[in-house]
Amino acid sequence: MTSQRPYLMRAIYEWIVDNGMTPHVLVNARAPGVRVPAHTVKDGQVVLNIADRAVSRLEMGNDALRFSARFGGVSQSVVVPLHAVIAIYARETGQGMGMPEEPQSDATEMAAQEPEAADSPPETKPEPPKRGNHLRIIK
Repeated sequence: MTSQRPYLMRAIYEWIVDNGMTPHVLVNARAPGVRVPAHTVKDGQVVLNIADRAVSRLEMGNDALRFSARFGGVSQSVVVPLHAVIAIYARETGQGMGMPEEPQSDATEMAAQEPEAADSPPETKPEPPKRGNHLRIIK
């Protein structure tokens, strides 16, 4: 099946706008494919205002959000793959939706369950260092 993320994003965006609120997205800025100005990232995340008055040429495709916005007076192109969107919400109320995790494909699940190659050495955990007695007798 196709991902439900783009449909949920568009629906929540429309609901927020229809209620006169300002849509924002919380993005994992460290995810592959994310293109945002570096100075906007804090703790690996960025909050983006995607209201019509804040951006131009907003595209909410099935794979990514794309738009142009001004950051510090300079127009920049922004690309956010949908897998990097953590949540979409209204700035004024905080109401919105956290994006659900995408289920793994069957091929990904099978690869994760395959045993390791026979020629690789078995994993061994190092033993923790032995410590002496931590209690002392004080006279």
